[in-house]
Amino acid sequence: LEELKTSKMNNGQTVDENLVALIAKIGEKITIGKSKTIENSNGVNNHYLHTVVKDNVAKLAVLVSLETKEKSEAVKTFSKQLSMHIAASNPLALETNQIDQDVINKEQELVTEELKNSGKPEEIVNKISLGKMNKFKEENALLTQAWVMEPKKKVKDILQELSIADLKIKEFYRIKIGE
Repeated sequence: LEELKTSKMNNGQTVDENLVALIAKIGEKITIGKSKTIENSNGVNNHYLHTVVKDNVAKLAVLVSLETKEKSEAVKTFSKQLSMHIAASNPLALETNQIDQDVINKEQELVTEELKNSGKPEEIVNKISLGKMNKFKEENALLTQAWVMEPKKKVKDILQELSIADLKIKEFYRIKIGE
């Protein structure tokens, strides 16, 4: 965040100076909670703003970075649709094995608590728990999520259908005001 605050903006002032001026102008406390820089000069980068308040200011923003040498319209369209998908679906990670272990542990606690008083045999409870956790991981990893534009397909299926050998999702970032 410190690097961002000292960055120069188009008006020649730093982000921090502009922030102070804006606070003085509107009288509201404003803080920068998160920032993200994506570096990928050889691929395709896209951003999507949802619930736009003013020019380039939104309540929800998504950054997507794709690795590919191809710069076709199909890739650009996919990156835009993927950004909108991420805005709507809020994935926690790219793949299931990348979901934060603390998040998985918390979900496991909730599932265990839910099933504890079900009266079912322990073996059945364990199978139900495993199924619920697998579903949780699948629904929260981008590649295994149902594609918003075609829910019968997964994001990884759409990637394959594009038939672009070197196309990969490098990274994504979703940021929402208040988070």
